[in-house]
Amino acid sequence: MPAVGRRFMSNLELTVPTNYSWTKPVPANERRVSIVSTAAVSRRGDKPFSWLAKDSRTIHKTDRDLVMTHVAVEFDRSAWQQDLNTIIPLDRLEEMAADGEIASVADEHYSFMGAADPVTREKSARAVAAQMKEEGVNTVLVYQQYWLVL
Repeated sequence: MPAVGRRFMSNLELTVPTNYSWTKPVPANERRVSIVSTAAVSRRGDKPFSWLAKDSRTIHKTDRDLVMTHVAVEFDRSAWQQDLNTIIPLDRLEEMAADGEIASVADEHYSFMGAADPVTREKSARAVAAQMKEEGVNTVLVYQQYWLVL
């Protein structure tokens, strides 16, 4: 890992949750599902993510012209360039809804810059959660983007 990234990560403070709010899940066939990704994905033409972006981008369930602004040289983009579902599995969720495995796919999905300090994203995360509640989302697929430097 490049020195700048190693320094950044080694200086992050680990937040340890002290108040767990577990929610009993609804049956799978009653779930309205939204995706939250840390792949820094946005619609073409949207404002690109900065390296330490604290905000999010909204992706409609019909959007397929997406770009990734995660610029780490060690991040392999080849898989998602061939199949968007490797980072935002919208087609897979639509198939699950069509098969009755889940009730529906939310209209809106969300992306964050995964390289940013999670503590600094709390305000944006709370805003996204409020939007999901307003849309009736009861299940969130958190899609973390990890990469390994060999």
